[in-house]
Amino acid sequence: MVPFFVQIKCTLGKTYNVANAIADAEIASEIYSTAGEFDLLVKFYVEDGTDIGHFVNEKVHCLPDIIDTRTIITFKSF
Repeated sequence: MVPFFVQIKCTLGKTYNVANAIADAEIASEIYSTAGEFDLLVKFYVEDGTDIGHFVNEKVHCLPDIIDTRTIITFKSF
């Protein structure tokens, strides 16, 4: 499995709705609310060989009230 993170900026006042939609879709490992430029930090796992860009486009960007995302690809866990 390949882990990666997505920071998500939500429509003002809709962070909990977005977090609940991600949780209901059962596509994320962990979902955190954050302070700063982005509202959520979400950890995903995909199978080796999965196109992460396609996954984010098809599974995350389609959710309502998401304004912007930043995908963080990781190399090694310590």
